[in-house]
Amino acid sequence: QVRLVESGGGLVQAGGSLRLSCAASGLTFSSSAMGWFRQAPGKEREFVAAINWSGLSTYYSDSVKGRFTISRNDAEDTVYLHMSRLKPEDTAVYYCAARNDRVYYTGAKFGSWGQGTQVTVSA
Repeated sequence: QVRLVESGGGLVQAGGSLRLSCAASGLTFSSSAMGWFRQAPGKEREFVAAINWSGLSTYYSDSVKGRFTISRNDAEDTVYLHMSRLKPEDTAVYYCAARNDRVYYTGAKFGSWGQGTQVTVSA
């Protein structure tokens, strides 16, 4: 059974930084593309970032490109989301997700999800 556990969320002022972590188990992590999504109150869940199995290919939504960085540590079965220059509109619950595939492409589906971690950015 796949288990994804996010951590690192919290309250931060606008312009600040946070690093989210997602510890994975129950899957062959090194062969899985991983992603981050977020859902703000009253809005649909949206794609934030993804990384292929090799770590060599990364993808970002336009709203976070240049501010967020996704990375992975296969030795620790963990994927990270480094968030900088945070804005109040980044406030959301952030979810980690895993694909049963090595690669990600735009619109690709993720089969496993974490429980989410809250990120709140104050103005």
